This record gives sequence, structure tokens and C-alpha cells, in this order.
Amino acid sequence: MPSDFRIFGMRTLVRGGLLSAAFFAASCDQKPAPAPSSSPQAPAVTFVVPEVRRVIDWDEFTGRLASPETVEIRSRVSGYLEEVHFKEGAEINEDDLLFKIDPRPYEAIVEKMEARVLSAKSRVELTATELENVAKLQGNGAISAEDYERRAKAASDAEGLLRAAGAELRQARLDLEFTEIRSPIAGRVSDARVTKGNLVTSEGAEATLLTTVVSLDPIYCYIEADERSVLKYRELHREGKRVSAQFGRVVAEMELANETGFPHKGYIDFVDNQLDPATGTIRARAVFPNPDKLMAPGFFARVRVPGSGEYEGHLIPDRAIADDQGTSFVWVIDAEDTATYRRVEVGPLLDSLRIIRTGLEAGERVVVDGVMAVRNGQKVKPEPLPPIGATNPGN
Repeated sequence: MPSDFRIFGMRTLVRGGLLSAAFFAASCDQKPAPAPSSSPQAPAVTFVVPEVRRVIDWDEFTGRLASPETVEIRSRVSGYLEEVHFKEGAEINEDDLLFKIDPRPYEAIVEKMEARVLSAKSRVELTATELENVAKLQGNGAISAEDYERRAKAASDAEGLLRAAGAELRQARLDLEFTEIRSPIAGRVSDARVTKGNLVTSEGAEATLLTTVVSLDPIYCYIEADERSVLKYRELHREGKRVSAQFGRVVAEMELANETGFPHKGYIDFVDNQLDPATGTIRARAVFPNPDKLMAPGFFARVRVPGSGEYEGHLIPDRAIADDQGTSFVWVIDAEDTATYRRVEVGPLLDSLRIIRTGLEAGERVVVDGVMAVRNGQKVKPEPLPPIGATNPGN
């Protein structure tokens, strides 16, 4: 094939490719322009109007229950245990008989002391009669003054011996009475540490422990308050916002390990006179009624006491509150249904609602559900939740 013909063919192919490319570009330029994007829809949210209530903040502490009265039952006399008169672990009354020691040795001592008293009384009567007769003779000058004084001294010695014998008799009767060991308080008794037939001693530190009795109603709870809290309470007392436990009773509420809502109501009646420098805490005591006797010494408990003066708080569901780098905020809906960012100062939970100390006004609408979809200044579609009182019937 001639070279000129090949050159002409190549030029024809190049021109055809260029025409195809130009036609394709023109067809692309003629595509319809996209429709303008529509504005985003307003998110649907629910809202509540905060409940306004006079509230106080509560501070919580841990503690242990203790009995107001705990008695170790020990015998005042020694002897062999004859009887045990109580059911172990039962409730007992004051002056109930618990143990009895064999009384026969002490009965014998009482009889001996009674005989000694009778002898001393006879001696007193004899010396008194002799002194009376000597006094008559002395009046007639028939007896010397020395004989009279000797008779008078004998009568005085007899009186002294009678008083001593009487004291020994009273002690012997007390020892006999102490063979019956009774409870000095009402409460719940422990088990018998010594059983029938064993020797019981009453000698000082070696005195035999027989059992223990604890009172249960009311019951104490001891707590340890930290130094910062104590200083806060005293400042509140100085400002007249809250009484200090040093000068009056402070309301206290308690719950046991298996309870919620602090169902037990009592008061703080004692605060120690110094702070423990080793722990930085001060000991305090709360008193609670225990009529059913179900709370016992040693139980773990949580106690809360007022931690502020009374103030006006706004209560909203806790899920309405969001966090922005450590700052709590809520979305407030204005009259035009526009959401506005609002910083708030939050308090503790009360009746499953969060207390808002500052940042809200009465009657404002606060977003509860849909918080994550809201932006500042954005229109929303608000729907009201049931009133807070209706959702929390326990309030």
C-alpha cells in the first residue's frame, strides 16, 4: 500500500476520535442541573415544665448500728450454777430472772448472822440494864465514878457490836439475794455462756461472764463526719440556715443494706467534742425508733442529714440534662418553638428527679427526649410529657 494512503487513513481516524470526544463533552454539558436541597426538618422532642419545690440537699454517711444499753451479766457471788431461767436469744423484761446459783451456803450464813444479831441485842439489853442500875447507885453515892464509866463503856461497846452484826446480816441477805441473777434492763438476751452445774466466780476481772443483754428500742447509729462537712454545718448554723447538732437535734434518715429511700426517720442527738486527727473525722450518733426490734447492733447502715439550708429548686427528669466538657446544660424551648442552650447548676436526686439549683425559671419548657438531635437556635416540634407529679405518684 502506498505510504500516502496510510498517512491519509491515520489522519481520518484522529479526526473521527476528536469529533467523538467533542460530541461526548457536549452531551455531558447538556445534563439537567440538580434541584436545590430542601431545609432540614425540625426534630420532634418531648418536654416538661419543671416542678418548683422548696428543697434541701442531703449529705450521706455510712455507719453501724449500736445498742443504747449493753450489759454483760456476771454474778456478784461465787457458787455452783443451779438453774438457767431464760430462752436463749429471746426478748426479756427488766428484772427477769436469768440464772440461779445454789443458795444453801448463803442461807446458812444468813442464819448465822441472824443468831449473832440476837446475841448482840441481848448483850445490849443486859448492859443497858446494868448501866441503869449503876446510875441509881451513883446517885446515892454507893458506887464510884470509875465503875459507872466502865458500865457505860460496856453498854456503848454492845451497841457497836449490834450495829456490826446488823451490817453483816444485811450483807449476808444481799449475797443470798444475789444468788438470783436478774436482768438490769429490758432487751434481747444472748446465749448462756455457762450451763447448769458449773462453778461461777465473782472475783474482780476473773468474774464469770454468764450472758449479755442489749436494748433495741430505740437504736443508735454511729457515723463519722469528715472535717469539710463539719465546717460546712457550723457555717450554716452561723448563718441561721441550719441548726448544728452541738446545739439541737438535726433530722436524720437511715436505710439498711437491703433498703432504699431512707425509710427510717430519726435525729442526731450527739456529736463528739473533738476531731480525730488520725482520720480527719468526728464521731456523731443518730437515734432511730425500732419498735419491731428487727434492727440489731452491728448492722451496716447509710445515714443522710441535711447538707444545706432550704432553697427553691426546679425538678426535672435526669435524662433531660446533657454534659458539655464538664458543664451541665439543658435545651429550653421558647415561645417560637426554638431550642436554646442553657447552662444549669445541678443538685442531688430527689424522688427520682434531678434538682436544678440555678439556670431555670418557673414555667419554662425543657427538652427531655430527643436531646441529641437538638442544635442551638433550631426549630423543634415539641410534645408535652405527662406532668411530673403524674409520672411520680410517690411525690
